Amino acid sequence: MKVSILVVEDDRKIAEIVTRNLEAAGFTCTNAYDGRTALQEFEDREPGLIVMDLMLPGIDGLELTRRIRKKSRVPILMLTARTDEGDKVLGFEVGADDYLTKPFGTRELVARVRALLRRSGAA
Repeated sequence: MKVSILVVEDDRKIAEIVTRNLEAAGFTCTNAYDGRTALQEFEDREPGLIVMDLMLPGIDGLELTRRIRKKSRVPILMLTARTDEGDKVLGFEVGADDYLTKPFGTRELVARVRALLRRSGAA
């Protein structure tokens, strides 16, 4: 069975790149372009992993992570342009399992997703 990944990214071009590469690696992806939709998709689909931007319209990535962590231990990979150490630490403190900054390499993204799934027992 393919692992389902929720890609939460407001930049549709980046969401397309992420989705295309993850699907080429054998995953199934659902996209959400804002925090509110992402929360609804999370509740409806119960994905095996979430790739999430921090800067989202509606509910930002930090608050979205807090809300998801109240309900689930699903692996969360933050994918964001915020490169400051303080932003990274805050991401981990609210519940991210990994943090990848933009620009990113697609092979590294896929490798990190696989590693998170392996550690969580989902792959």
